[in-house]
Amino acid sequence: MAKHLVMAGRLIEDEPEEAHKHALSAGRRAGRIGVVRETIAITAYTVGDYALTLRELRTYRRITGRDDQLPLMVDSERGLGRPERALELGRSVDVSTLAPAVRVSLAIAMSGARLDLGQPDAALGELEIPQLDRRRAFEYSPALFDAYATVLEDLGRDRDAEEWRTLAERADAALEAHHGDDDRETVEVVEEELELDESWDAEDESVPLEEPTADDASETGEAPAPDEELVPDEEPAADEEPAADEEPASDEEPASDEEPASDEEPASDDALDTDAEPEHRG
Repeated sequence: MAKHLVMAGRLIEDEPEEAHKHALSAGRRAGRIGVVRETIAITAYTVGDYALTLRELRTYRRITGRDDQLPLMVDSERGLGRPERALELGRSVDVSTLAPAVRVSLAIAMSGARLDLGQPDAALGELEIPQLDRRRAFEYSPALFDAYATVLEDLGRDRDAEEWRTLAERADAALEAHHGDDDRETVEVVEEELELDESWDAEDESVPLEEPTADDASETGEAPAPDEELVPDEEPAADEEPAADEEPASDEEPASDEEPASDEEPASDDALDTDAEPEHRG
């Protein structure tokens, strides 16, 4: 099982279909392990099987109790052409319980769902979260800045969009300079614990772009002005309150005819040897 997971990780960028085959093989051997169901879901997403992604991530949530893959679930609902359900799912969890990087990914997915519905103003509002800070660069900042620029373009605010696009490039360059050449590929084998440790939020790192003044320390809830200089700093606190006025929807997701929710372990494939390479898909 572990060998198949390693191969899935190695192949997912260059050969996603082969990576997905390895993930499915791991699932046949250990379908009740959370990381296995998560890997199946991620590889299914890369090959465009959004129904399978949702089914596997629902099982992953039931096994682990974690919401860290909620953005991928929201995006999969979009992939199935259901932006309203994507928004409902995104609002079903208190964002203050999520790690900053997960909050950002969720905001980007929710913004995309708003664009799918032809609501660019609401899409911009989804992205105006405390992590949209032009003075600091975190690992999630380039993607957030770029998504913000995209929505500004849809609104016809080309000048503002260009400034945020430039900020995204500068944040990416600052992070690359900060981390240097520490980009070696590694494979980490993690043992799953029955009791979850919530302290993992502190692992995020930031790169300073500009020291904030005392007046800047207070949260305004508005997006920062696009003409300030960007600088990375310490990770923001994980207990910031979400800026949503709506009541969260029920945690239970509506039944779907397209993807059955099942905890059952994937069907066994007796013909497939544990160490055998997956057949190449023609």
